[in-house]
Amino acid sequence: MGGLTVQEWQAVELSLRVSAVATLCSLPFGIAVAHLLARREFRGKALVDGLVHLPLILPPIVTGYLLLLTFGRRGPVGALLEKVGIVFAFHWTGAALAAAVMAFPLMVRAIRLSIEAIDPGLEAAASTLGASPRRVFLTVTLPLALPGILAGAVLAFAKAMGEFGATITFVSNIPGQTQTLPSAIYSLLQVPGAEPQAFRLIMISILLAVGAILLSEVLAARLRKARLT
Repeated sequence: MGGLTVQEWQAVELSLRVSAVATLCSLPFGIAVAHLLARREFRGKALVDGLVHLPLILPPIVTGYLLLLTFGRRGPVGALLEKVGIVFAFHWTGAALAAAVMAFPLMVRAIRLSIEAIDPGLEAAASTLGASPRRVFLTVTLPLALPGILAGAVLAFAKAMGEFGATITFVSNIPGQTQTLPSAIYSLLQVPGAEPQAFRLIMISILLAVGAILLSEVLAARLRKARLT
């Protein structure tokens, strides 16, 4: 760690920032979509489910290119957002958007499974007692689904940390601006004799991923213990 260069530290810091922003910003949407798919029946549900999981099926480069077409400076959404000072293309915010899109299916899947595991009778009982659908969701569904929400957030964070294809296609690989850990590792592997630096960053990536998983396990265990007491 002490031997990291300034550029390598920038890649580590940027990866943490991108992953955190991607996870936190997509989490409310992930909970809403997971709840919709788990508890509602509607026409086109299979299509919505397919669209949610599309980033897992498409090559990441394709996803990145579609993001560039949509959110680039000349894209239909990107051009409008630029007028209010929001820029995604070739900016770290674009890396966060790409990471969020790629991680979203994993987040939704984990949360959806958690919600589906909740006994619908508990929600029905709360409704019978006069609770509104919103209150049932906030006081019954959401607390019981917390372990799954936590798992989904950790999966999304880990996926965002490792995202490469869509990110480099959408925001390129600019040191200090859009160069995340995977991009920095890729760049170092192209340089003869830079394997030791690449290995350091690989080990940091592994430690961060394992640390996130262990933290989620600890928090999930505490949530289960608090529920039983």
